[in-house]
Amino acid sequence: MRVSRVEAAQNRERIIEVAAKLFRERGFDGIGVADLMKSAGLTHGGFYGHFASKEDLMAQACARALEGSLATLHQVAERGGENSLSAVASAYLSPAHRDQPGEGCVLAALGAEAARHGSPVRSAFTQGVRSALDMLTRLVPGKSRRAKRERALATYASMIGALVLARAVDDPELSEEVLQSVLASIAHTDSPA
Repeated sequence: MRVSRVEAAQNRERIIEVAAKLFRERGFDGIGVADLMKSAGLTHGGFYGHFASKEDLMAQACARALEGSLATLHQVAERGGENSLSAVASAYLSPAHRDQPGEGCVLAALGAEAARHGSPVRSAFTQGVRSALDMLTRLVPGKSRRAKRERALATYASMIGALVLARAVDDPELSEEVLQSVLASIAHTDSPA
C-alpha cells in the first residue's frame, strides 16, 4: 500500500527523531537499521526510500539532535537573564542531563564515535559546534571578540568533557563531583577577565 507524501514526510521525521535518541543511547554501531525502523514503527524495507545509507541517517539525526540541544540552551539562556551563562552551565551539567543521554547532548554521547565516521556525520557535528560556540561567545565575558571566543571554546569543551566523565564513571559521588567542579569553574569564568 502506497503512502501519501504527507505520510512519507511524517515517517521520515519519525525515523530521524527515533534515530537521534537511539544513537545517543546506544551509539552508532549499537543499533542497526532494522531495529531503528522497528522502533519507529516501520518496516526495514522502507528505509532506503528515505535515506541513502545508515551514515546519511546518522548525519541527519545528529544535525537534528544538535539543533534541538541548541534551541534548549537558547531557551535556558533567555530565562537566565544576566546569569545566562551560569544557567546554561547548570542545565548542561545537571544530573538529569547526565542520566538521560538519549535526550541530551549528542556531542557528549557520540563525539568520539563521530571522529571515526565520514564527512556527512562530521559536517553535522562541525555545524553544531559552530552554532553552540556562537551562542556561548555572546554569553561569556571578555574584552574582545577573540577573548570571548577563546573563553567560549574552553567553557564548551569543559562542559562536554565533564558530562562524558560523569557518565563514564561508576561512582555516583565522583560523577557528581565532576559535574559540580566544572560548574564551579565556569561560575568563576563568568566574571570579567
